[in-house]
Amino acid sequence: MMEPEVKFLLDELMEEERAKRLAELQQASHRRPPEKTLGFEPRIIRLKDAPMYCGMDKNRFNKEVRPYLIEIPIGSQGIGFDRLDLDAWLEQYKESHGRLGKAIEGGSSWGRKPHQDSSCAATHGTFRNKSARQEFEKAVERATSRKRRDT
Repeated sequence: MMEPEVKFLLDELMEEERAKRLAELQQASHRRPPEKTLGFEPRIIRLKDAPMYCGMDKNRFNKEVRPYLIEIPIGSQGIGFDRLDLDAWLEQYKESHGRLGKAIEGGSSWGRKPHQDSSCAATHGTFRNKSARQEFEKAVERATSRKRRDT
């Protein structure tokens, strides 16, 4: 349980953050026209909206994502991308670059995929008995020996 003064300070910080976020949202709403709510996500996402959809700036999007996507012409000048292609790129990026966060004590990590492993099964690169390992070590030694044997 937290001490009262620590709890008070945390509550005060959270209130300040909420106020800042609300001010940012109000500013943002004045800069761009209100978006229509369709009740579903559009399949084609325009070039100007694609970086925001991916959570990055336009320069990073153009450098790292755009080269791997199919551009869909919209009208005479517009360019769009298939939302499913963007989602697939993001999943691939997450799989290859993502890192699991520290799991909360006693909690589970939702991003971890279950593995079908057996602790008693032999794995690649291990030997089940000592004699097989010794034979392998001798074979490696013979193969890497600098002496050449006459045959």
